[in-house]
Amino acid sequence: MEQEIKQEVTVMPRIGDKAPDFEAVTTKGVIRLSDYAKDKWIVFFSHPADFTPVCTTEMSGFAQRKSEFEALNAELLGLSIDSIHAHLAWVNNVKEKTGVYFDFPIIADIDMKVSKLYGMLQPNESETAAVRAVFFIDPKKTIRLIMYYPLNVGRNMDEILRVLEGLQVSDANGVALPLNWKKGDKVIVPPPKNLEEMQERIDGDYDEKIDFYLVKKTL
Repeated sequence: MEQEIKQEVTVMPRIGDKAPDFEAVTTKGVIRLSDYAKDKWIVFFSHPADFTPVCTTEMSGFAQRKSEFEALNAELLGLSIDSIHAHLAWVNNVKEKTGVYFDFPIIADIDMKVSKLYGMLQPNESETAAVRAVFFIDPKKTIRLIMYYPLNVGRNMDEILRVLEGLQVSDANGVALPLNWKKGDKVIVPPPKNLEEMQERIDGDYDEKIDFYLVKKTL
């Protein structure tokens, strides 16, 4: 008889899902996701381990550009599968060596509870280190965008800020954003849903019109 192979199945949160709530110990004290202000976005990101080179560059990038996230009404929240003592020592070490201070909460997920809840542990990459994940959580605590990177490739901070701003622009104006969009670029008018709207696109005066289904305007 063939031996049955059992695998642990982790249900990973998806875009549009409610962000799973949790309570955790962090470098800023105990936090609960649901306690974050209802008008704030949350950029929730994981890194594989403290005192590692790529992670140090990434966390420094978040810290150095924290004011840009704040300007977009977003709070930073980090995580790795390390103890609170390791986190504190690492934060202090980086501050002493580079002058960069990780002034945002970093979850000490030593029991991997939050990592598993968010699908940050991916066995084919590592059984004991969280991949480089980024979850963009809106003020309604809905997951709006997810990024995953492997352990050996650092993220792009410009892209993280770009998509955060893009989500907010899209929400505020009911538009879509084209390839390589950045602030100030034209946006895409949503495609028509009926014949009347299609004719309006054909007859309307827009900044750029390829055809009725691809129309751009300046905000």
